[in-house]
Amino acid sequence: MSREDLVKLEGKVSDAVGGGNYVILLDNGVSVTARLSGKMKKFKIRILVGDRVTVGVSPYDPTHGLITHRQRAA
Repeated sequence: MSREDLVKLEGKVSDAVGGGNYVILLDNGVSVTARLSGKMKKFKIRILVGDRVTVGVSPYDPTHGLITHRQRAA
C-alpha cells in the first residue's frame, strides 16, 4: 500500500514506546501506534513526546500508522 492510499489524521505524541514506535492520541480521541516513515529516518527528524504529527493510517487496520510529518511546536 502506498503512502498516498493512507488516511491522513492529525494528533499528538503521547508516549515513545521504543524502537522507533510512538503512541499517538488523535484529535478524534483514538489512540494509534505509529512508526517513523523512511524519509523522516533518512533526514534524522526527531520526534518528542508532545509534538503534533500527521499520521497516515491504513483503512484496513486503523490501529497502526505511519508518521509522515511533524508540525512546528507552537
